[in-house]
Amino acid sequence: MKARRNESSKKPRCGGAVAAWLLVPLLVLVVLKTSYLPQLTRHLESEGIGQLQEQLLEIANLQAADGMPKTTGSVAEAPPSPASSDKIAGDGVDAIKDVKNGKNFLAMNGEIDGSLRSSDVAAPRSKLTCDFSSRHTDICAMEGDARVHGKSGTVYVVAASKDNYWPENGTVTIRPFTRKYEESSTMQMVREVTIRSSAPTDDTAPPSCTVTHDVPAVVFSTGPDRGNIFHGLADLIIPLYITAREYDGRVQLLATGYQQQWISHYQHLLDALSVYPVIDFDADEAVRCFPSVHVGMESHGELRIDPALSRKGYTMTDFRDFLMSAYSLKRTWTTPVNRSSGQRPRLVMVLRRHSREITNEAEAIAAATEVGFEVVAAGPELVGNTDRFAEVVNSCDVLVGVHGAGLTNMVFLPHNGTEVQIIPWGKLQFIAFQEYGSPLADMGLRYVEYEVTAEETTLKDVYPKDHAVFTDPLSIHKDFSMVWSIFLGQNVTLDIGHFKGVMQQIYESVTIT
Repeated sequence: MKARRNESSKKPRCGGAVAAWLLVPLLVLVVLKTSYLPQLTRHLESEGIGQLQEQLLEIANLQAADGMPKTTGSVAEAPPSPASSDKIAGDGVDAIKDVKNGKNFLAMNGEIDGSLRSSDVAAPRSKLTCDFSSRHTDICAMEGDARVHGKSGTVYVVAASKDNYWPENGTVTIRPFTRKYEESSTMQMVREVTIRSSAPTDDTAPPSCTVTHDVPAVVFSTGPDRGNIFHGLADLIIPLYITAREYDGRVQLLATGYQQQWISHYQHLLDALSVYPVIDFDADEAVRCFPSVHVGMESHGELRIDPALSRKGYTMTDFRDFLMSAYSLKRTWTTPVNRSSGQRPRLVMVLRRHSREITNEAEAIAAATEVGFEVVAAGPELVGNTDRFAEVVNSCDVLVGVHGAGLTNMVFLPHNGTEVQIIPWGKLQFIAFQEYGSPLADMGLRYVEYEVTAEETTLKDVYPKDHAVFTDPLSIHKDFSMVWSIFLGQNVTLDIGHFKGVMQQIYESVTIT
């Protein structure tokens, strides 16, 4: 009886142990019976990694001690060897070292098991949507399992659902820049990015992840280097703001046509958009996996944001607030100066060289000073240093300059500041207003035009008065290369009396008695 009691008391313990061990392969089976192994990126503390390491070692050692095989789907594998257990331990130690070294993102990668595609467990489906309707840009967005291989210029959409956009042959190519309307010129200098969609039943597996991220990605092109702030903001920074700002820094930017000079010039703004360094897309050999990817940038026009088109309802006022924060600018609003206080409102005059230059700039500066302004003369060296010039412009109430990229610095004026655009001869009013006049209302700025007459242009020293340059300027507009060389190549000699009168009106609008 005693022996039977001992036997019966051992059986439940033995049966319980066997039942517990039988659950291990079952749990493994549940994980593996999906269309792909998970790709995870986690922000881990060293304690969490240590616990994960201990659990993996405990399972591996216990299975090895019992001689129980591991199972993968319906295929049994041999018990783990000491070498494989060492590898688990080594991976855990490396992860801990990464955390201690400040590498906070641990990539865990797995291969796709093609034999499990017919699983009765529903696999998550990726989604692809594309918008080709804008005249400025094409954009495609992916959610789910998106894999980016910059070196080949390819983005893979894995296990994509055909319920959404499905390109012909599963492939679409776009140039991720914002001058789509210049298809035969500018866009030809932009590298194409290929987006490949694969259905869950496709036999060809996409490349495995070598780096896995837990944040979205935006793939864009820096485009041809125009070397001025107008194109820097209009073609790139504002579209990047519309596309990436909603992620509050938790987004990875990847640039094709990577230009270190451009990156460095706008480092303050790129740092404000993303906490991660911009990746050189073309040189990147890694296969990077993201939960979502945007290829291309949203654009609503040059120096414009349409809140009705923005997913988050952003405005140009929001963008200017973003600029002021990124550059740590102090003045948010202009404050009218009391004329009896002895203080002067500040005016910055942007001075060009080689074309659209004010030939009598000394007299123009003197005229503005006589009216009552404190004038800051800004030549190309100062204007070209955006970090420094942003502070100068923000300290001023008025910005004056001849039509050109330098006027773009109006974005740094305090709210309710004034821009004065000097429009050269040649019926350029529409072009000038569209670029540097029309956007100002949405920025919360005031706009004034000064139109150069035929007597104020240096073209009078080149062409006779009966030439089409003077009698029919619009006829020259049929060929933009002629507009560029003639009308945008002129210099101006201001009528100081007329200019001083305009300055007087502006002075009165920014001061009080």
